[in-house]
Amino acid sequence: PRMEKKPTTPEESVSEVQNASEVMLVLNRNHVYSAMVVFAFVAGIAAGYMVWGRTVPVQSTAIAPSQAQAPAVQPANPAPAAVDSSGFTRYEIPTEGFPSQGPEDAEIVLVEFSDFECPFCKRWHDETYLALLDAYPDNIRFVYRNLPLTSIHASAFSSAVASLCAREQDSFWAFHDKLFSFELSLGRDSYFQYAADLELDGESFEACLEGGNYDDIIQADMDFALNMGVRSTPTFFINGLAIVGAQPLSAFKQIIDQELAGEIPE
Repeated sequence: PRMEKKPTTPEESVSEVQNASEVMLVLNRNHVYSAMVVFAFVAGIAAGYMVWGRTVPVQSTAIAPSQAQAPAVQPANPAPAAVDSSGFTRYEIPTEGFPSQGPEDAEIVLVEFSDFECPFCKRWHDETYLALLDAYPDNIRFVYRNLPLTSIHASAFSSAVASLCAREQDSFWAFHDKLFSFELSLGRDSYFQYAADLELDGESFEACLEGGNYDDIIQADMDFALNMGVRSTPTFFINGLAIVGAQPLSAFKQIIDQELAGEIPE
């Protein structure tokens, strides 16, 4: 398949949108890791207590920076970033071969690194995802990539596998929505129930779940994100510009509208 020091000058700063207890950042190279960890962690803690009563958005225990620098599966092209004089950074995020929806030639490519067990990912899915696609039906190609936070979400990895098994039967997005419904607790029985609800071939689905064919692919997704400094879910890249957290529709529209108007430097 186809990222630490804090900024010290205004020129190194990037656009910042604050919404309640969550912070959106269009990141530059020098603070991609520290900004994601500090802001997402603080925002996640506050939002977790107010909204979910849990503090789970940041994977800060199982995957240390040293592991991110030496991943099990090294990406062939570790996301080069282009920084212009205004301080904006665009990261190169491969999209070929990953689940996607929307026009292939869309002006906006929105990549999400997500975790099916993450309550903040569910929140974004419920409150922003469809509204955003509906607001820009001809302008956005949405790409899903996996970042299961395995230290705090026991079923995150297996649910990612199940979603890709559903993709084999052209049902990734329907299964994606089932997983984010939180209708059932994640696990083998739930995956089979969702597969049955979607009328998938049960034997093929089971063989895929047990085959381990997607383990390395998902691990490579994780390694790629960690190499860039991503430490929380959901994290998004809008034409390579990073935005962190379950931000509201207005936060995404601000960046997308500026991008469509050509106001953000290439």
